[in-house]
Amino acid sequence: MRHNKKRGMKLGTDASHTKAMKKSLVRALFENDRIKTLDQRAKAIRPDVDKVITWAKKGDIASRRLAIAKVGDKEIVREVFEKAAQGMWADRNGGYTRIMKLGPRKGDAAEVVIMELVTEPVKTKAAPKAKVTKVEAAPVEEPKAEETAEAEKDAE
Repeated sequence: MRHNKKRGMKLGTDASHTKAMKKSLVRALFENDRIKTLDQRAKAIRPDVDKVITWAKKGDIASRRLAIAKVGDKEIVREVFEKAAQGMWADRNGGYTRIMKLGPRKGDAAEVVIMELVTEPVKTKAAPKAKVTKVEAAPVEEPKAEETAEAEKDAE
């Protein structure tokens, strides 16, 4: 039976260790703006980081308490909320992190990545211009049926 089983990545440990590891990685990412970790761990904490930043953009006390529960450090949460209040992620609706692959680790070939917070403003893509193609005029063909009918009348 599946009593009290949470969804998500197990990351090779029991539930309490996974929860503590994710909290530690989220805290380290907000402290340093960039961490070096394994690919699966980075993918596992990405939703948590996005939730904390979304709560910071809201800025109310309930969101602050949820963020403190997720991160575990009031000072780091205060800094994140200040950055959000200054408009660091104001024009971005999600996708607050970037994962860059570094390649396999030498000892066990585990995929190592750098995960960082995205601080650049969103670049708006220009609408694609409709291609203007020059339409050539179709050759005008003169009606031949009328000419042949007139030619027959003249012949009679």
